[in-house]
Amino acid sequence: MIRRVVLVVLGLIWLGPTYLLLVNASRPAESYDPSRAWVPSGDFALLENFGRALEGANLTQSLASTALYSLVSPLLGVIIGALAGYVIVVLRLRHGFWWFLLIFGGTVFPSQMLLVPLFVGYSDAGLYDSRVGMILIYTAINVPLAAFVLRNFYTGVAFSIFEAARMDGASTWRIFWRIYLPISFTALTAVFILEFTFIWNDLIFGLTLTQTEDVRPVMTAIAGLMTDVYAGTPVPVGLAAGLVVSLPTVVLFLATQRLFARGLSLGSVQ
Repeated sequence: MIRRVVLVVLGLIWLGPTYLLLVNASRPAESYDPSRAWVPSGDFALLENFGRALEGANLTQSLASTALYSLVSPLLGVIIGALAGYVIVVLRLRHGFWWFLLIFGGTVFPSQMLLVPLFVGYSDAGLYDSRVGMILIYTAINVPLAAFVLRNFYTGVAFSIFEAARMDGASTWRIFWRIYLPISFTALTAVFILEFTFIWNDLIFGLTLTQTEDVRPVMTAIAGLMTDVYAGTPVPVGLAAGLVVSLPTVVLFLATQRLFARGLSLGSVQ
């Protein structure tokens, strides 16, 4: 009984910020009062507030850019990561474990350490404030996780499958594309979902590597909108923008949670 009470209390505390977000994002923009933030207004103005955010911060272009980054970069990332796992495990690359450490070792360093070199390098290479540059950095960030999961997955696949395909005359590329990639679909999907969520919610790289409205990610645009609160942007407008923009990742996870859990278990350490 005591355990249940503690869990309920902790759950309510954990849901407190979500409640505040829902209540204040749905209230009319001009009726926001910090002293009554916990009290529902009785009106539903979420869509109206989101419409004002779309117009005020030009979120349409940012949403389009974010959708592009969130689809293309994870797709490239999982394919490259799967290729890395295939070469290291199945083709038995010489010193494969050290190559894997080289690929995955970049995740040891905090992202903040990369910002200054990335900014300088992107500026020199002409990639700053470009969609190509954002796709490249997001892809590079996503490859290590995909390589980690797919390396572990391919370790559990019988090597006789590869030998049988080679005896039938299939090339190494054809074996990867027609056999190993399809059988790892569930693991690939799980990694794709994780990487999609990361890119959709990214703020730090968008702030550092973009500037114009048609290139910057949507979370960067919302952050700019929220900094204008004291310059005239009502708080409910910014909250409504953040709430609605976050819905795609929530819906995606809820719709694929069983596939996601199964994919991660398949790609767990053997």
